Amino acid sequence: RQANLVLPPAYDVTWFCNQFLGVDSFKDLKDTFVDLHFKGRESLTWNTGFVNFYNEIWRAEDSPPGSAVSAPNQLFLENPLDQFAIYPIIDLHVGNFYFTFTNAVLYMLLTVVLVVFLFFVVTKKGGGKSVPNAWQSLVELIYDFVLNLVNEQIGGLSGNVKQKFFPRISVTFTFSLFRNPQGMIPFSFTVTSHFLITLALSFSIFIGITIVGFQRHGLHFFSFLLPAGVPLPLAPFLVLLELISYCFRALSLGIRLFANMMAGHSLVKILSGFAWTMLFLNNIFYFIGDLGPLFIVLALTGLELGVAISQAHVSTISICIYLNDATNLHQNESFHN
Repeated sequence: RQANLVLPPAYDVTWFCNQFLGVDSFKDLKDTFVDLHFKGRESLTWNTGFVNFYNEIWRAEDSPPGSAVSAPNQLFLENPLDQFAIYPIIDLHVGNFYFTFTNAVLYMLLTVVLVVFLFFVVTKKGGGKSVPNAWQSLVELIYDFVLNLVNEQIGGLSGNVKQKFFPRISVTFTFSLFRNPQGMIPFSFTVTSHFLITLALSFSIFIGITIVGFQRHGLHFFSFLLPAGVPLPLAPFLVLLELISYCFRALSLGIRLFANMMAGHSLVKILSGFAWTMLFLNNIFYFIGDLGPLFIVLALTGLELGVAISQAHVSTISICIYLNDATNLHQNESFHN
């Protein structure tokens, strides 16, 4: 279908599709899909198939690779969602099991290494300096910021009990703070743009908060689903609504982060591609008109960077609020308001 849209009408598309995978490709269709699925752009199928296809399009339109092509070709060659593709780096096959080290795992490990290295450098001699440098000031700022959030959002607990929650909340905030803006770096990867990853994080937090609620209140934790003073006829409906609302907390954390990261990065990619295409068209009017989209891209880049950082703040506040509800039930609603 793409070939019929792009190539000239007289071109024999059927012949080319028959030769699409080349003479060295897999003879079995199943092996071809397995190769493409597990190896992605590193696979033989991708390299011999899609690369040949692009070259054939360029030859058909007498355009050398790397030159400005027509609008249909540009839309076909550039996809804003390509930046979210997960591809394997190392394949490990153990029997019928596949353990793949992907780019998503790589960037999560890089985030962990960066955070651990930063805190190690600041505290390697048993503490910070009396006159802090820039890195120590950053660590102290993160520490004070998260500590204030815990003290302000979680009420009805002593300082010692709050300190038990502080390390876990601090790790979550720091990891999100360094992980979300990674996608703004060219040729990098946004880990939190995938719903399964954010959903796994939100579900683990949800399960942990529920366990804390049962540890603190036992079976009395179920009273969270029915506030005091509710008329008896409304109790079944209110319990159902509260149960649905409570369970959706596990989804809300993941959906909010995933939607903000994916939508913002896609918008920046689309407008950047539009500005880049106008910049290389051989027309002075297009070049002058490109200044508008270019400034919009720069503004959106700064906005998206702020959104990436603020999402760490919003997620941490939500976790503190959910933790406050689990530890205080309905006893502390005045504090919450």
